[in-house]
Amino acid sequence: MRRLILGLALVSVTTPLAAQSLLYRSPNLGGTWTGDGGVVHFNFLHRFTVSEGPAHSVLNFPTFTLAVGLGRSIALGYHFGTNSTVGQRSSAQTDNESEFYARWRFIGGREGDPGLAVSVTPAYNYLAESLDGELGADYTVGPVTVMGAARWASHAYGPDGDGHIALAGGLVARLTRYIAVSGDVGAYVDTSTVAAWSAALSFLIPGSPHTFSLQAGNNTTSTIQGNSFGGSEVVYSRGVAYGFEFTIPLHLSRFAPWFKGSGSAANAGDATATVHIAQLTFQTDTVIIPAGQSVRWVNDDELAHTVTFADAALGGSDLLARGQAFTRAFDHPGTYAYTCTPHPFMRGVVIVK
Repeated sequence: MRRLILGLALVSVTTPLAAQSLLYRSPNLGGTWTGDGGVVHFNFLHRFTVSEGPAHSVLNFPTFTLAVGLGRSIALGYHFGTNSTVGQRSSAQTDNESEFYARWRFIGGREGDPGLAVSVTPAYNYLAESLDGELGADYTVGPVTVMGAARWASHAYGPDGDGHIALAGGLVARLTRYIAVSGDVGAYVDTSTVAAWSAALSFLIPGSPHTFSLQAGNNTTSTIQGNSFGGSEVVYSRGVAYGFEFTIPLHLSRFAPWFKGSGSAANAGDATATVHIAQLTFQTDTVIIPAGQSVRWVNDDELAHTVTFADAALGGSDLLARGQAFTRAFDHPGTYAYTCTPHPFMRGVVIVK
C-alpha cells in the first residue's frame, strides 16, 4: 500500500502547499480554518441541478474562494458566486453574489489539531448589502470533528431584508487518512425558510494537500447567507443540487526561484542527530538531543519537502529537493513539533533536554 501511495504522489503535482482540507469540514461549514501565512488559497465549488424533461436543462451554481493567511490565526478572503438565491426576495438587480470576509481563530491550533478551536468571521455581502458574521467552533477527537456555528445577517435575503440569526451544525468522520464523509444542516431560526443541508464524500490526493469532494445539498452559493437557507422551488425542480469542490493552495515562496535562482538548502554544520526523509515520512519521527546541539534533515525522497515548525518564530527550511539537507541548532530545552508544508500529514518532533 505504501508503494501505491508513493506512486500516486509521484505523478501528482508536487508544488502545492498547506491548504484548507475538506477532510476537516463539511460543505456548508467553513470551520475555524485560517491557513498559513504567505499562502494564497483558491477553492472552486461547483453545484448544479438538472430540470425535468424534456429539456433536462443544467443550471450551474459555482462559488469561487480566494483567501490568504496572515500568520497562523488570521485570514482575509473573498467569495464570488453566480445564480445566487440570496437576492431573490429583494430588489437586487443581479444574481452574482460577492462576500468579503476576515476570520480570526482565537482559540485552538492548526487545522486538524485535537481539541477545541473557536473563530469569529465578520463579513460583508455586497449583493445583500448586509453586514454578516459567524461564530464558529469545532472539536476534533481522533477521526471525528464536530462543528457548530452561530450566524447573523443584517439584511437576510437582500437589501430589503431584515436582520436574522441562523444556527448550523455538522460532523466529519475520517474513514482513513485519505477519505472522509461529512454532513451538516443550517437554518435561520426566526423565519419559515427551509433549512440548508449538505453531505459530502471527500478525498485527500496522496502526496499533496489538495483535497476533492463529491457533494449533494439544497443550497446554491457557499457564503454565510447562502449556507443558511435552501430548498428554493424556483431553482430546484428536483429538490437537490450535486457538485464537487477542489482546494488549490499557492505558496508565494514557490515563486522565489523566478527572482533569485534555485539556491541551496541551509546548513548549520555538524549535527548530533540526522533525520532522513523518505517515502513521504520523517523516518525518525522523534529525536531527543541535549540543549545546544543540532538536528540535520536529509531529503532522500523523489518529492520536495520542507521542515516547518509549529512555532512560527522558529521558521524552517525552504523546499528541499532530493539530496538537499537542512540543519538547525536548538539552544533551549523544550518540545519542537514540525511538519512538511507540502504534505502536512508528515509530522515529527524534536525534544531538547
